[in-house]
Amino acid sequence: MDFLQPASWPEALELKAANPRAVPIQGGTDVMVEINFDLHRPPALLDLTRVAELAEWAPENGHIRLGAGVSYTRVITELKDRLPGLAMASRTVGSPQIRNRGTVGGNLGAASPAGDSHPALLATDASVRVASVRGTREVPVVDFFTGVKRNVLAADELIEAVLIAPATGPQQYCKIGTRNAMVIAVAAFGLALHPERRRVGTGIGSAAPTPRRAAQAEEFIEGVLASEGLWERREPIADATATRFGDLVASAASPIDDVRGSARYRAHALSVMARRALTWAWNDYRKS
Repeated sequence: MDFLQPASWPEALELKAANPRAVPIQGGTDVMVEINFDLHRPPALLDLTRVAELAEWAPENGHIRLGAGVSYTRVITELKDRLPGLAMASRTVGSPQIRNRGTVGGNLGAASPAGDSHPALLATDASVRVASVRGTREVPVVDFFTGVKRNVLAADELIEAVLIAPATGPQQYCKIGTRNAMVIAVAAFGLALHPERRRVGTGIGSAAPTPRRAAQAEEFIEGVLASEGLWERREPIADATATRFGDLVASAASPIDDVRGSARYRAHALSVMARRALTWAWNDYRKS
């Protein structure tokens, strides 16, 4: 196995173009596990830890440009006010050691249906900036995942950054697993209120072949909030409305039975988490 270690972003793109089967590695929290268990033996590793640009975040055109090498710990400590939903999701990732090494960019690259950051990114309409020697393009995160552990990246492309709009309203993230910490999600749900656009964003994780939004649930709750004037009046959402929202979120999933949980359990968990997340976020909005 070859080990490639570029010192700059242009060099990284050149090496990836010359070695399209090279697997990029930053924190190694996914890649090294597969190698250690002999599940994957790539011909080359492309170590990106020396590429300083990837470890930076900054405001950009009304968004936060989150470099692919920014760790979960830094999201929690430096961006919890700007990106609260993603910070909540980051707190659920592994142990402190894993959060210090793992990155949102790496989570996207792995494209696992159970990726912890994905529901929060979907709920906030994030986009992924990918690059190659041929140029740069931006992909809405809702279009980024193409299958189980598959994404839209071409063989010569690398993830450069994630673009996320700073929160304009409350956000929530829920995750359920077989225990309270260091666990792969049985199901996860992200929610973001966008008061300036009168929108509610959702994200479902670990309950379908790919992370996905609950479009019908979004349309339903946006219609209720608009027709009843709740954005302006800031009155409570009726229990029946919150329950219906949760049911629509569950119906958007395509869960399976596996060693972590049954499809029926996943659907029920999603409906409960969605109802609670909506209620918590709306109560925060009413107080703001």
